[in-house]
Amino acid sequence: MLTKIENLSEYFLAYEKSIANPETFWERVANQFFWRKKWDRVVDYDFEKAEVKWFENAKLNITENMLERHLYTIGDKPAIIWEPNDPKEAGITLTYQQLFEKVCEFSNVLLNNGVKKGDRVIIYMPMIPEAAIAMMACARVGAVHSVVFAGFSSSALADRIINCEAKVVLTSDGNFRGAKSIPVKAVVDEALEKCTTIEKVIVVERTKTEVTMQAGRDLWWHEETAKAEKTHKAEVMDSEDMLFILYTSGSTGQPKGVVHTTGGYMVYTQFSFQNVFQYNSDDVYWCTADVGWITGHSYIVYGPLLAGATTVMFEGVPTYPDAGRFWEIIDKYQVNQFYTAPTAIRALQAYGLDPVLPYKLDSLKVLGSVGEPINEEAWHWYHDHIGKGKCPIVDTWWQTETGGIMISPLAGLTPTKPAYATLPLPGIRPVIVDAEGNELKGNGVEGNLCINFPWPSMIRTTYGDHQRCIDTYFSTYKGMYFTGDGVRRDEDGYYRIMGRVDDVINVSGHRMGTAEVENAINEHPLVVESAVVGYPHDIKGQGIYAYVICDAEGRTEGSLKEEIKATVNKIIGPIAKPDKIQLVTGLPKTRSGKIMRRILRKVAENDTSSLGDTSTLLNPEVVEEIIKGAQ
Repeated sequence: MLTKIENLSEYFLAYEKSIANPETFWERVANQFFWRKKWDRVVDYDFEKAEVKWFENAKLNITENMLERHLYTIGDKPAIIWEPNDPKEAGITLTYQQLFEKVCEFSNVLLNNGVKKGDRVIIYMPMIPEAAIAMMACARVGAVHSVVFAGFSSSALADRIINCEAKVVLTSDGNFRGAKSIPVKAVVDEALEKCTTIEKVIVVERTKTEVTMQAGRDLWWHEETAKAEKTHKAEVMDSEDMLFILYTSGSTGQPKGVVHTTGGYMVYTQFSFQNVFQYNSDDVYWCTADVGWITGHSYIVYGPLLAGATTVMFEGVPTYPDAGRFWEIIDKYQVNQFYTAPTAIRALQAYGLDPVLPYKLDSLKVLGSVGEPINEEAWHWYHDHIGKGKCPIVDTWWQTETGGIMISPLAGLTPTKPAYATLPLPGIRPVIVDAEGNELKGNGVEGNLCINFPWPSMIRTTYGDHQRCIDTYFSTYKGMYFTGDGVRRDEDGYYRIMGRVDDVINVSGHRMGTAEVENAINEHPLVVESAVVGYPHDIKGQGIYAYVICDAEGRTEGSLKEEIKATVNKIIGPIAKPDKIQLVTGLPKTRSGKIMRRILRKVAENDTSSLGDTSTLLNPEVVEEIIKGAQ
């Protein structure tokens, strides 16, 4: 029986048990899965060394729990419903039986092309069923997948291939996005000019764009699957074997490869999916994320399929062919749980109610929000107009590094409060500390959010650089995982996430290291130095504001700004393009040469009333000039 919490008193009881005796609690949750061999020990950890092990020495394959475990009972049930970019194109529904055959078939394709247990495979694909099939086939043969969002540039892709020394790239000829057709294979070709480890590139035919196929290296997906058997015996994996690497922006500019392992991730993603969304066996669930992000991994592919759910995968954008597309899909498939980002909600809210009115939306039971704290105005719009006042909103807080949802209402069980993530899931022990690391106990406090006990789906390391994992997450506060987020716990004990406290900007729910964007801007030949900060943005939550010192060399300011944006687009991708660029003659610096981003942030936010003492700066006069320029 699935361990699903059915009411609020059950939640409090489960939470109490999970804290008092975590081993017994998680053992009970884990017992519902199929293991080739059970564990010797439930959990072992040392936060000082960033060492965490769950279900030690257990053996399993996660895909047997996503596929074989369901075949006899729900083999004919839709597993994935795929909705293409263009509503005129027919969608695809794959039952659990059909998905099983496709995953087995592609597992054999990987084996036929020399992929072995432990090899790294890059997936750079649009939101098509093959992306999910590729992830599962990697997991089935024991290869480590690293999905790279197909909007990233060739150099961002190359960095990731080089970092994990990948052997194979799985991609498509192109990608449909709204009214556009975007080249994908061409980006891979450009990236591979810098990479030496790739032996094979397997290409899905999606847009029928003309592509260059390199003999001996590049293969067509459909030709390879035509030659492959449809049966495959899953590789036996250790609970702590690597499942995937997912790259996230760091504040040092180099993307960091967050590593998740098999057993704990499996247990936690199903448990959190089942409970947060209160999924029932006949429900249709839709998360609008891209599989290039952790939300797509945990709550489009792994969590739902482990739970035997029907999960919708959408290739397009919310505004194509019009701003009613999301609502049309909800009615078309009678979606019960809908999970999206505040950015999308705000963007659709800006279109008014006309695009919403033609749709019933009466199948909806639960609304979800992910990626950043949802602002109150958007919360009310979502609740009143999409949920018709009757659907609870689960405002979920979690991270790439946490693997699964950490603080969130359980739909319909936890009383909600706009802009609050409310309460931690069972097994999650949040603590609030001040800058010195002293715990702030009781309610009505605000500080830095840490977690002082491991949970099954947490980060295990940063690929190829364990010290970076220790430094980033475990060294700020002794004996705790530091989330990098500020938080408030109100009088009811509810948690409200206040956003990043480090140099990371949250643009449309995607974390972007300021250093990474600065490094890209500085690649422009005329740029001397730059500093990037976030500022409040009506749609994206946070926008990117860049202060740039450059040698204008007879260029107009407008053309220079466009060139800088194009440089960032080429190096990282369109997601990182600055929303505002201000050309300056200098940046406010301390006498040790540190840029005072706090001041730049205040100017970007148009709040210059409380800049503090600037007289101690190396160049206090530059602050006045920056304020004038911003106006």
